[in-house]
Amino acid sequence: MAALAWLLIPVAAALAAALWGSWAARNRKAGDVSELAGYEKFREAMERRETRELPEVMERSDSGTGSA
Repeated sequence: MAALAWLLIPVAAALAAALWGSWAARNRKAGDVSELAGYEKFREAMERRETRELPEVMERSDSGTGSA
């Protein structure tokens, strides 16, 4: 009976490892959609900020060069 118990321990460990391996290798494509949408919003916000601030920088640099 003790030999059977020693045999069941590695078999149970192998089953647990197989279940964990299948769970760890599952397909996780569902999370990428929200992450890509967030990245797209970030890019749009950065582009809006860049185009909005660019004329102000140009005006500041031009106003100081004409009067010397």
